[in-house]
Amino acid sequence: MESAHYFSAQPAGPFTRKRLTVDLAGETRRLQTSSGIFSPDGIDKGTAVLLADVPAPAPQGNLLDIGCGWGPIALTMALRAPHARVYAVDVNERCVTLTNENAALLGLDNVTAGTPDTVDPDLRFDTIWSNPPIRIGKDELHALLRLWIPRLAPGGSAWLVVQKNLGSDSLQRWLAAELDASFTVTRESTSKSFRILRVRKASH
Repeated sequence: MESAHYFSAQPAGPFTRKRLTVDLAGETRRLQTSSGIFSPDGIDKGTAVLLADVPAPAPQGNLLDIGCGWGPIALTMALRAPHARVYAVDVNERCVTLTNENAALLGLDNVTAGTPDTVDPDLRFDTIWSNPPIRIGKDELHALLRLWIPRLAPGGSAWLVVQKNLGSDSLQRWLAAELDASFTVTRESTSKSFRILRVRKASH
């Protein structure tokens, strides 16, 4: 199963769960994964950079993980902000199932994973974390970010990890040009060939 097809709604091949042991939020966690999803064997390098480098998410309110895979970002958010509500979205139904199951395995009742159309369009998010699916193509990526980034709540921030050689600088420029004047786009850090971009929504 090629990982290139992880952004299919219903990936080919059997949905066979297998065990996965990873470190999340400072502790070893025993979770589930499967083929047909992004980075099925562990935490992707970009995701690891994001989780290591970004500040803690908002302690309350609504948090969002765009492109959740088996759930490492959403689960970390939920572990670090137990009083917040975490939404995890993915077009891959296998990812949605695994993220919900992994949240249950960790005893987290503040995670809701679903396809993008299941999220109330009126919801606003205090923190967004994402290792966005760059390989779906520029038009699709732009449409994805155009859908979610404007849903930041006033004073909220989105943190995106993007590999330098996959267009992080051009994406930063596009975001700055695309979003209205209430948003500020900055490059926060560079680590292991990845850049972390921050999009801030003005408080007022």
